[in-house]
Amino acid sequence: MKKDILISIGITSITLVLLFYFQSIPKTIPTHVIQEPELVMVKPVALEYNIAVDSFLVIGGKVKRDQNLSQMLANYKVSSQTIDQISKQSGVFDVKQIRAGNKYKLFLTKDSVPELAFFVYEHTLTDFVVIKLIDSIEMKLGVKPTVVEKKMASGTIHSNLWDAMIQNNINPMMSIELSEIYAWSIDFFGLQKGDQFFVVYEERFLDSISVGIEFIHSALFVHQKKDFYAISFNQNNQSSYFDEEGNSLRRAFLKSPLKFSHISSRFSKNRFHPVLKIFRAHSGVDYAAAEGTSVFSIGDGFVAQKGYQQNGAGNYVKIKHNSVYTTQYSHLKAFANGLKNGDRVTQGQLIGYVGKTGLATGPHLDFRFYKNGEPVDPLKVEAPSVEPISESNRAVYDSLKIETIKLLDQQRSNYR
Repeated sequence: MKKDILISIGITSITLVLLFYFQSIPKTIPTHVIQEPELVMVKPVALEYNIAVDSFLVIGGKVKRDQNLSQMLANYKVSSQTIDQISKQSGVFDVKQIRAGNKYKLFLTKDSVPELAFFVYEHTLTDFVVIKLIDSIEMKLGVKPTVVEKKMASGTIHSNLWDAMIQNNINPMMSIELSEIYAWSIDFFGLQKGDQFFVVYEERFLDSISVGIEFIHSALFVHQKKDFYAISFNQNNQSSYFDEEGNSLRRAFLKSPLKFSHISSRFSKNRFHPVLKIFRAHSGVDYAAAEGTSVFSIGDGFVAQKGYQQNGAGNYVKIKHNSVYTTQYSHLKAFANGLKNGDRVTQGQLIGYVGKTGLATGPHLDFRFYKNGEPVDPLKVEAPSVEPISESNRAVYDSLKIETIKLLDQQRSNYR
């Protein structure tokens, strides 16, 4: 009993001592013990072409006429052996493709005797090649970062489609894109003053500079007061354009064998011939164009005839498309390289170049269209469309069509 009391007193004493000790410890750690970390502002490294610009002296310039790489680097002690090593890396970039007017930059070390470390050539607005010249010769391709913006554009034709783009601050390459989409349904050589276009598209930008039309989602072209809708839709893993009925805008024949020209003479049963000075039938359409302009087959087929007519067509190509339709292209300056009788050709394939051979007063293309062997007016041929919307895709397409036409019609309403 006495022993238990002594143990209890001992435990109590120890407990009181511990409590006193912990009570005496400061509840907060003195400020001189904790030190706040010093914040150091690190200046971001400025990169251009993935090169730390601040580490070098940078000199910019433009390639001069007839200037090659060796001449451009002549003042920077680059040996002919080094130039030869660079030239042998044509699998990455062929230095023979360097063109006058394009930009380049030289990156020199900041040593007491500067040494050329990198040469950068801008092949396009976005694509460039970096040639490393110190330690070892290396060549790498690069692409500048760009952004894609979804946009809407509208315009009215006053003279031609190209000018309409410029007048409305639209990338003029839009005219090329639209002419290809509507190549089977609108004759762009017959555009009239007052025709209009409305487009929903994506455009790629480098900073604030347009570097190209990325994709056209939909378009409405009002030609001769008739509406032509183009709605992009993916069918069978291939994107194509369809009208409001679900018919493909792609047809068996292109509307024209040339791009960006004008009609100088139409199909006629009694036309005054400028060389023979007599009236006679003109069984085709003349397209005035600069000598050397590319001529394309308007449809799939094979070369039925290729040759020269001294007192008529000059250099000509006749293409048989099927058992019904044949086309002929005359007064050519030259034929496409390697083209020969019996060759298969595809729609849009290059077959020759505009010239003035045969009976011609100036460079132009005499284009003729035959149906069952009889000449017909090429401008009045209505070729059937191909690959319409399938029944399995009809519901999805109709839903997209309703929203697309609503958007384009609203755009037209706002434009007026």
